[in-house]
Amino acid sequence: MTGWLLILAVLLLGGVLATIGDRLGSRIGKARLSLFQLRPRSTAVLITVFTGSLISALTLGLMLAVSEQLRIGLFQLDQLETKLRNSRRNLQFSVEQLSNSQKQLAQARQEGTEADQGRLAARRQLQQVEVRANQLRSELAPLQARRRELEAERNRLGNDVKSRDAELQQLQTRTRNGLQELKQLEGKVLALRSGDVVLTTGQALTSARMAIPQQRLVKKATEDLLRQANLRAFEQVLPGQPPNRQLLLIPRSEVAKVEQALSNGGDWVVSIRSAGNVLRGETQVLAFADVRPNQKVVSKGEVLASISFDPNERSPEQVQARLNLLLAAARTEILRQGSLAPAIQFDVEAFKAAGRALSEQPRRRPLLVQVVSVRDSDTADPVLVELRGINPAEQ
Repeated sequence: MTGWLLILAVLLLGGVLATIGDRLGSRIGKARLSLFQLRPRSTAVLITVFTGSLISALTLGLMLAVSEQLRIGLFQLDQLETKLRNSRRNLQFSVEQLSNSQKQLAQARQEGTEADQGRLAARRQLQQVEVRANQLRSELAPLQARRRELEAERNRLGNDVKSRDAELQQLQTRTRNGLQELKQLEGKVLALRSGDVVLTTGQALTSARMAIPQQRLVKKATEDLLRQANLRAFEQVLPGQPPNRQLLLIPRSEVAKVEQALSNGGDWVVSIRSAGNVLRGETQVLAFADVRPNQKVVSKGEVLASISFDPNERSPEQVQARLNLLLAAARTEILRQGSLAPAIQFDVEAFKAAGRALSEQPRRRPLLVQVVSVRDSDTADPVLVELRGINPAEQ
């Protein structure tokens, strides 16, 4: 609405001044007045020219006084274009750095080898690191969208160019910080992919089933357990060095938790676990205590996991993959029920024979295979299982 009012005011002002200039020129011409010793006709022309110049000056002055955008566009446009070009160049450089980092991360993933079963916790932390990297990439997308918005606003010569420049600098700073954090995460990925991690988060240094009949023996039993955990930490982190100092760091509250549980009586399973990933050669291992009552977690004949084999799943590779998945599901189930067994136990030969039978024997209908517990197992006991196949047609 302000633009239309400005145009209307300019038109009215130009018309008024033009009318005044015309009448003034006419009267001066009729009165045959002379200025600066000019002829009357020349004097009238001079007055008309002066009036026209006055119209232009007042029009321009009115537009500059009313429109801040016009003042900025008229006097500061070159500076704004220079700043925007520099900002675009810096942002492009940041985007290229991100692309290079992504290529390096992809190459690091391709070169990585499969970790063994003892490093399952390390792989879980690696997945968390990759999720954080994806979050950083998703955070960079709004920054690039904001850059495009700033470029569009540059064409309209916004009212707060300086504040936008400051915001663009902040976005560039956030982009650089994101790239730095991404590089740190990539370094962490490479460290986890390498063999330098000797203790993973939650890995047990030592575990014992404890039932202390007398109160006076609680403190000594706890100290013996911590001493064994410290020795285990030396063997893993500083192999070959004598365990002549305290490498294990565990909060006093965790020690008190163990002593309190043992003082209450009963049968307990106490584990000393690493609180984080530890690299070979480090001088400290932060740990915590995992105290659980020793109770029955798996019953004899309990079905821990089951899977259905289709008649067309006959190749040895398919059968082996499905059986491995079945055992993994059973392992997950006993962990969910509170077992501390490092792995489930089964007859390897029977397992191989079951795989051959599933591959060689013809089937017309799906076959249900179950993992069943052979005996009762407590929290700290190994879990012994066997495979059982049930044909639905025979039920």
